[in-house]
Amino acid sequence: MRIMQFAITAVDRYLGVFDSFVSAGWKPLKLFTVQAKSDLANQQAVIGYAERHAAAIQLSPMTARDLEELGEQGCEALIVASYDRKICDWRPFLRYAVNFHSSPLPDGRGPYPSVRAILENRGFWGVTCHRLTPDIDRGEILAAEQFPLRPDECHESLDLKIQMAAKRLATRVAGQFAELWDLAKPQEEGSYWKKHALAEHIIDFKKPVESIMRHIRAFGAIGSLASIGKTWVTVKRAVGWTEKHAHAPGVVVHVFNQSIVVAASDGYVGILESQLTPSHVIVQMLADLNARSQ
Repeated sequence: MRIMQFAITAVDRYLGVFDSFVSAGWKPLKLFTVQAKSDLANQQAVIGYAERHAAAIQLSPMTARDLEELGEQGCEALIVASYDRKICDWRPFLRYAVNFHSSPLPDGRGPYPSVRAILENRGFWGVTCHRLTPDIDRGEILAAEQFPLRPDECHESLDLKIQMAAKRLATRVAGQFAELWDLAKPQEEGSYWKKHALAEHIIDFKKPVESIMRHIRAFGAIGSLASIGKTWVTVKRAVGWTEKHAHAPGVVVHVFNQSIVVAASDGYVGILESQLTPSHVIVQMLADLNARSQ
């Protein structure tokens, strides 16, 4: 098999995609990644992997000159596994470019569709590999990997499923890349999902417990926002149960150590893990709420 030289954009969450192409015999020339932002956007492992395979590493934004230099080095393909920056036109410099998107395209185009997948209680989800085009997430599809979702799916479980599905998909794509590229199929109309505004992170305790718990599971480690008295907290983990009561929704009815029990319309939500919301987040959240009311 002919050795394909490639560049990749990735953070630690998608190290499996990087490894799949290398394991298939591809040669990495360069890794484009970003500064670590959180556990979901870290890059220590992927940088270490690139170093072990003698690939160059770039944390600054990708430019056309970067792509031109890659083309001069014999790079044929750009593999986009994770990158929150705009990618310029690759076609003058490279033969191929594909993106691994964390949704079953054409449904769920956009920057972070996982949250909405849980909010809508979807029965299945997936990862799609498609040609990289100027129209976001609309390129022709090479292959996809789908998997079922549980009724109690949470942000973290879905994220792990996406990582594992992306690795399986990348293994398949890397092994028969040219064939899949040539047979890639155009997408249907589909849908585009915007990234959630901070105001959409707010828990509405007037809703039923089931709806509130799905909301908290959907945002997971990203955090839901709750107004507790005069304080805003970021909720990371909670439990909920239905129970008849006479408390107004949103009222704190019990406190034990760091746990806070808040009334919902048909029961209670016990906030087990939370932290004070930073002031800058509150300012942005209030700005979002004001924009929605106008």
